[in-house]
Amino acid sequence: MTTIVGQTNRHPWLRLGFVAVGWIAAAAAASITQEESTMKLTSVAWMEGQPIPVKFTCDGADVSPLLTWSDAPAGTRSFALICDDPDAPAGTWVHWVIYGLPATATALAEGIATAETLPDGAKQGVNDFRRIGYGGPCPPPGAPHRYYFKLYALDATPALKSRATKVELLRAMAGHILAEARLMGTYQRAR
Repeated sequence: MTTIVGQTNRHPWLRLGFVAVGWIAAAAAASITQEESTMKLTSVAWMEGQPIPVKFTCDGADVSPLLTWSDAPAGTRSFALICDDPDAPAGTWVHWVIYGLPATATALAEGIATAETLPDGAKQGVNDFRRIGYGGPCPPPGAPHRYYFKLYALDATPALKSRATKVELLRAMAGHILAEARLMGTYQRAR
């Protein structure tokens, strides 16, 4: 027999309450998943899963790509974006952290300045190159790496100064993510 928070099964209605809470949590998760499937993140530079052009890498101009998004959920107060490479030899490598993008935004222009604060009030964090702003793909020679651009629609604006890390941003976004959209591109350097 199951014991719930020190109570015995002589209170079966307690189990029903926990089951109902589980259903509510599952319904909430399903609604977030539905929102995730509607928000889209794209780039004119490459299609999902395709190679990222050299221009946006350390082998080229190393400028940030044009990114556009649509179908953000109602209640969005700001956006944040993280780009990282889970295939890096030392573990996931962070290439870009940007947050506080206005709710009215639908794109990030190509070649975003490496300023701590942008004209629209958005802030940029520190990447794993220990620089502000975007640092393009720069893997060691070998197999292609995957680069995930993850856009988050938030119900608040993170209360962070510029220069935040990915970990600090994730902590500030906890409980505020309404939807997420992803765009993945690959990059491989010659041997």
